[in-house]
Amino acid sequence: MAIAALVVALLGCAFILFIGGRFLVAPRAAMAGFGVPEGSLRALTSIKGVRDITSGVVPLAALAAGGTHVFGWVMLAAAITPIGDAVVVRTNGGTLRHALTVHGSTAALLITVGLVLALA
Repeated sequence: MAIAALVVALLGCAFILFIGGRFLVAPRAAMAGFGVPEGSLRALTSIKGVRDITSGVVPLAALAAGGTHVFGWVMLAAAITPIGDAVVVRTNGGTLRHALTVHGSTAALLITVGLVLALA
């Protein structure tokens, strides 16, 4: 039973990675597939809010279940988000200063604490 659950969970991970990629490369199709009209700013900000909350809860669950070593690895993986955010800022008219001070510094912090915890 545990192997079946693991397989289903891994398939879910692969599928959500596909969905995330689709939002980057085919946003119109992704919005339609999500079920909201294209150009709905409120829908996009709500999606972002839910994902940010999840991005805070998942590492805490990893810390509770796996301790600081696992938490460190999760922090390293989480650095993908602010790195991607910096790219989004720069490719959508935002300043380099904002991309680096807000998102770049967040990524650097996550990488630093992630390495300290993962390698401790």
